[in-house]
Amino acid sequence: MQSPAKAHWQRAMAANNQPAEDQAIPAGAANQYELMLLKLAEDKRRLKDIQSIERKIEVKATLLPDYLPWIEGVLAAGAGRQDDVLMTVFVWAIDIADFALAIKIGAYAIEHGLTMPDQYKRDVPCVLAEEVADVALKESDDMRAGILPVLLAVAGLVEGKDMPDEVRAKLHKAIGYAQRAAGDLVKARESLALAIKLHDKVGVKKDIERLDVAIKNSAPPAPAGDA
Repeated sequence: MQSPAKAHWQRAMAANNQPAEDQAIPAGAANQYELMLLKLAEDKRRLKDIQSIERKIEVKATLLPDYLPWIEGVLAAGAGRQDDVLMTVFVWAIDIADFALAIKIGAYAIEHGLTMPDQYKRDVPCVLAEEVADVALKESDDMRAGILPVLLAVAGLVEGKDMPDEVRAKLHKAIGYAQRAAGDLVKARESLALAIKLHDKVGVKKDIERLDVAIKNSAPPAPAGDA
């Protein structure tokens, strides 16, 4: 764990690394960014040596706090300068289900047009939509209802952004499953219908059929006519 003094200094260096485009980055801040990139490269090598996905997630959860002062400094400065440390932590935050941090970084990155590091072949809206949807779809119904606000927030952030229809369909599938878990069958059906409209192989046809039956069975009986 970092000391409070070191964390404060790192936040300050991150903020100093975000001047306006026509201003030079102070040498100390530039050097700190290079050090953060070196640390990131070392941590990525460590992760690459781990075969278990679950173990990778556990390690990312232990590594991520070391980057938080830097991330906080970058976001607080709000300059929108490209930062590969920020964008890698963005993905790690999704992996460890720190959705609040992921959405905060994602919103900042979308607002300022930041790009993903070279190893990622997708843009920020696509990564945000697909990765969060993947996490939600792996959860049980008991957990999905709690993720619904996250999924709706992501959908709002990526609305109107260009991405493959398959990715947007997956996001709406995850939303539909979460709405179903929350007991909102009508909205769940609407979300799943949109998903299959976007991508007919999204795998929700049977879910829609079951929802139709459940919605019909849950409808109040029609009032009896006058005798």
